[in-house]
Amino acid sequence: MKMISRYTKKIGLPPGTVVHTGDQKIKAAKVSMMHYSGASCEEQALDAETDFTSLATLKGVTWINIDGLHDVSLIQRVGTAFDLHPLILEDVTNIGQRPKFEEYGDRLFVILPMISFDDHKMAIDVEQISLVFGKGFVLSFQERSGDVLDCVRERIRHGAGRLRKEGSDYLAYGLIDAIVDNYYLVLERMGDKIELLGDELIGDPNETTLYRIHDLKREMIGLRRSIWPLRELVNGLIRSESLLIGKTTRMYVRDVYDHTVQIIDTLESYRDMASSMLDIYLSSVSNKMNVVMKVLTIISTLFIPLSFIAGVYGMNFRYMPELQWRWSYPIFWLVCFLILIGMLIFFRKKRWI
Repeated sequence: MKMISRYTKKIGLPPGTVVHTGDQKIKAAKVSMMHYSGASCEEQALDAETDFTSLATLKGVTWINIDGLHDVSLIQRVGTAFDLHPLILEDVTNIGQRPKFEEYGDRLFVILPMISFDDHKMAIDVEQISLVFGKGFVLSFQERSGDVLDCVRERIRHGAGRLRKEGSDYLAYGLIDAIVDNYYLVLERMGDKIELLGDELIGDPNETTLYRIHDLKREMIGLRRSIWPLRELVNGLIRSESLLIGKTTRMYVRDVYDHTVQIIDTLESYRDMASSMLDIYLSSVSNKMNVVMKVLTIISTLFIPLSFIAGVYGMNFRYMPELQWRWSYPIFWLVCFLILIGMLIFFRKKRWI
């Protein structure tokens, strides 16, 4: 219902209207820039009131990252400076988008989920990130500060790899590759979570375990919804005829496609395991109930003959000769004891206990 309520903000507005449909994740928007060429690298934090028009004409490759999609005026000024189509800006601020790749002339636009695992909450955190790149620049738009792109920043700072030697298309590939590679870490943590829950299912499942299974299934459904369209996105990059994507970059993008397929296969396996856990839980609870019923049944069976004997000699008939015997009471307990021992031996031979 929350997702539907977000879309109601845009009802009746013309296409290309920039409206932020998500929650404000940070107090104020932050802008950072990395400008580099083969020989140099410059990095700085920019003011929200910066004139971005001058940055669009810099030589080399410029990467501008904006944290905070609630600042619509900032995003519009960036869009104006870099000549972005209004539909791009609309999708950037529209949270909950399906992963996709689109071409707008000499601007290429990518939306994909940036997924991380919260160790404190033991839950998955999904954030939408948008990438726009053209000749000589890459723009990235995030919901809040903090991401999985520090490895790319370090490679740019130290000139490691091919980043400083290639163009903006290779930088865009590097950002997508870093985001996709982080999915492996998330899936690894989910695998550990599934393993721990499986041990709990086999050991001592309880009502809390059932809630955790439902939470796990909900997380796996959310992961599938976020990751499954990614294969189509990467395939679109490979098949694109845009001159902005060089031959070298296409080759590396194919490697991202292989990673995506592998991630989806792993995700489907985890999803099947999560679905089967409910059956395992029901089987474990049923087995526990069977054990309890087995113990109660054995106890009841042991006391049936004893109850019969006690019932017979508890009757109020006047003439019962055994009641007059001196050793009647000890004989009664001896018979009861022998019956219990005999029944236990019989149950043991039958392997019922």
